[in-house]
Amino acid sequence: MKTVYTGARIFRGGRFEEGDLAVEGSRIAPAGERRPDDRTVDLTGLVVVPGLVDVHVHLREPGFPQKETVATGTAAAARGGYTTVCSMPNLNPAPDTPETLERQMEIIRRDAAVRVKPYGTITMGQRGCGELVDFGALAPWVVGFSDDGRGVQSAELMEEAMRRAAAVGRPIVAHCEVDDLLRGGYIHDGVYCRERGHRGICSESEWRQVERDIELSARTGCQYHVCHVSTKESVRLVRQAKASGLRVSCETAPHYLLLTDSDLKEEGRFKMNPPLRGREDREALVEGLADGTIEVIATDHAPHTAEEKLRGLARSAMGIVGLECAFPLLYRYLVLPGTIPFGRLVEAMALAPRRIFGLEGGVEPGDEADFTVLDLEAEYRLDPATFRSKGRATPFAAWPVRGRAVLTVVGGRVAYDGRS
Repeated sequence: MKTVYTGARIFRGGRFEEGDLAVEGSRIAPAGERRPDDRTVDLTGLVVVPGLVDVHVHLREPGFPQKETVATGTAAAARGGYTTVCSMPNLNPAPDTPETLERQMEIIRRDAAVRVKPYGTITMGQRGCGELVDFGALAPWVVGFSDDGRGVQSAELMEEAMRRAAAVGRPIVAHCEVDDLLRGGYIHDGVYCRERGHRGICSESEWRQVERDIELSARTGCQYHVCHVSTKESVRLVRQAKASGLRVSCETAPHYLLLTDSDLKEEGRFKMNPPLRGREDREALVEGLADGTIEVIATDHAPHTAEEKLRGLARSAMGIVGLECAFPLLYRYLVLPGTIPFGRLVEAMALAPRRIFGLEGGVEPGDEADFTVLDLEAEYRLDPATFRSKGRATPFAAWPVRGRAVLTVVGGRVAYDGRS
């Protein structure tokens, strides 16, 4: 028996097509002729795209279930239209051995509403220094290696990590931050910071390590992906690396594309790492997204408890949530004004992540049936109180948006249905 989705416009091959989308078992099937026992789902007026993918999500479990769990985080992902998320390794225990990784995998198998692909750490204990993990032992089970939350400080250690990652065919996915340049900062070292007596994080703390790592990637042949790019210098460095033919890619997040440090308020919901940067940085990021330098949009969904986010800019934990608001924000503020075309948004949120990280799912016959149904006419204001995530901290609370995921299908199974 097939399930045949009818009436929607299907985005495939870079354009919209009219027609039916058929699912048989867990895969997309040729629509073909209808059989008497086929089930029909009417999606008239809606749009179908390959399921969204977020390669940078903090699910917080094991270790910090008060912030988020695999169940709540993946429920949020499904509601936001995501069919696959890649979970970052700042957990307790950190996934630095097959045994500690298995602790996380047990929870994923039991509770995940969507596909979850974990990262292994680069260093033991995810310390950014010291002993490297056994890359070969972890490689079959992880999507890549990252010490997200910490930059690997030693060039020699990172070079060896890249050699080992290259040997097992997995990417290094790097949080780039030079500890010696942080100097106790917690927001961007810009006008807002200086006028209000805050401590600033300079842009060089990010781009200097991006520069180093690109050189190491060229030396080792390692596939290298830069997390949450926020500065104009980082965009320039990645653009140059791509022009040189290196296996280098990067992501940015919706908040860096839509906000600058001039939008800051004295509230924890505006605090994340890296911080919101200046106007020229935002412009460079948007340009980089438009021209393909920035291939991926990831949310860096980083939930904390309400208490941890109610301590103002100086004392709140770093991190905001994003799974349930990324698409409507970007559609409303980048696509509708004509800054980027709809296809570029789908590429950055669904297609490029699959290509770069070797992930399954899509809307072509034979694909794992991972797709998202969107109502592009839905208009509303973002209300964090409705989020399925335990996290509520977002700088976009009450923003008017447009577009909503109304059906999320993972492997042919409905993971979220918000059509009622």
